[in-house]
Amino acid sequence: PLEERALGIAEAALGPNHPDTALRLGNLALTLVELGRHAEALPLAERALTITEAAVGPDHPTTATSLGNLAGTLGMLGGHAEALPLAERALTITEAVLGPNHPDTALRLGNLAYTLWGLGQRAKALPLEERALGIAEAALGPNHPDTALRLGNLASTLVELGRHAEALPLAERALTITEAVLGPNHPDTALYRVDLSRLRQTLADGDNAPQ
Repeated sequence: PLEERALGIAEAALGPNHPDTALRLGNLALTLVELGRHAEALPLAERALTITEAAVGPDHPTTATSLGNLAGTLGMLGGHAEALPLAERALTITEAVLGPNHPDTALRLGNLAYTLWGLGQRAKALPLEERALGIAEAALGPNHPDTALRLGNLASTLVELGRHAEALPLAERALTITEAVLGPNHPDTALYRVDLSRLRQTLADGDNAPQ
């Protein structure tokens, strides 16, 4: 309700096509996504992109953010094919404006990898996730939660590609970082703990399989 009210004020005071209105639309859309209300978020994210692109230009970092948000929402609705060119464009803009080693570039790489995942293109996602991890480690440090996220995503892709032994140290490290930074009872910690347990079980089953 706070974000809905902020949007109403911005529209009334600044107009429907003001960049601040786009910001409020984007924030409301993200909250709806977090609540699982993706279909309601979609038109807001679309409108935020239209306003932002018109106001600041097609190659602005804020436009890249709006592109990424819309791509993510489409992906959650199963529209990975529609999301792909948006995610690719968001990465191109971010890389050109902020540089190849900026944390936002890592974010865009990860989002594009997620879209490729949704299209079943795990092998294409892998080098993007490897690069995103390298950027996060260099820019944010080896023990940052975003580094843990990149480790976990890369581990998951390796698992999907059948490369379980390579995934194991990444999954272990993701859990260690998350547990230290966010605590043992955080939902992210629980998620990484479950993933690691499954991975270890898969490797154990493989070791014990008949030859």
